[in-house]
Amino acid sequence: MLVDFAAGVAASPLEVQDAAAQAERDGYDGFGAAETRHDVFTSLALAARATSAITLQSGIAVAFARNPMTLAIQANDLQLISGGRFQLGLGSQVQPHIERRFAMPWSKPAARMEEFVAAVRAIWECWRTGERLNFRGEFYRHTLMTDFFNPGPNPHGNPPVFLAAVGERMTAVAGRAADGMLVHPLTSPDYLRERTLPILREARDGSLDGFQLGLSAFVVLGADAAARSAAEQAVKGQIAFYASTPAYRPVFELHGWGELADQLNGLSRRQAWAEMTALITDEVLDTFAVGGDVATGLRDRFGDTIDRISFYTPYPVAPELLRDLRTVIKL
Repeated sequence: MLVDFAAGVAASPLEVQDAAAQAERDGYDGFGAAETRHDVFTSLALAARATSAITLQSGIAVAFARNPMTLAIQANDLQLISGGRFQLGLGSQVQPHIERRFAMPWSKPAARMEEFVAAVRAIWECWRTGERLNFRGEFYRHTLMTDFFNPGPNPHGNPPVFLAAVGERMTAVAGRAADGMLVHPLTSPDYLRERTLPILREARDGSLDGFQLGLSAFVVLGADAAARSAAEQAVKGQIAFYASTPAYRPVFELHGWGELADQLNGLSRRQAWAEMTALITDEVLDTFAVGGDVATGLRDRFGDTIDRISFYTPYPVAPELLRDLRTVIKL
């Protein structure tokens, strides 16, 4: 597996820049930045200028907060700035955020995402070939591109597209439309093998050759027992938060915890975060997170399915622990 470093979800653009430079010095294969409080493309543009070799990925950029043209421009620019090191990671977000935070339309998310990616690729192809832009779909229509606004072909080629997916429909879209898939942290080896991989293979006519799977995996790290206990609680809280989202219920349902997911959803409406965390048992934790001998656990769980892995640590962790973990995995 390639081992990537993931910037903190609350990191500012300048903090992302510094983290990317440090990740390259530490020998990571790639670097990912999320889009939460700051624009991910601004952060990664700074990261690109501070590095020279490491792969850079948006993990994720919210597709439906934009339109295909603005996204195509931003991704093309980052591919130029990084010298061909950019990977475009896209996700849909969920309906309340798209409609109420971004004031953008929401409908048929899987079909919309497939068309969105097709439109981005059509725009890039127009720039590459100089042929007329004529994309007409159900959700997006792009039929105008003049020389004044055409950046021309990217000398580094177009960036690969990675699509975040959990449910069956979006997973199938990832298989058909993307170059790789970003597996949600709330996953398990069983869910990967029983749900995700069969859907991807069917979408890709039986073969995953050339298709990459990336995962930000929950890990429990700490220098001593107290630190590891605190890490466990933090991971339990994050698992509870994700499992409260109806879109992620199928993952819990596979393990017989569908009613628990419903209970967590109800508590989340009251923002009862402590009660939610208390419902995550050690069995649930061990299903979705790796503790103990973390390197061996990650290899055993994901070594034959995941191509790129990073470490999801929703708690303070010493950088040397992450570096040591990366080193052992790469041995």
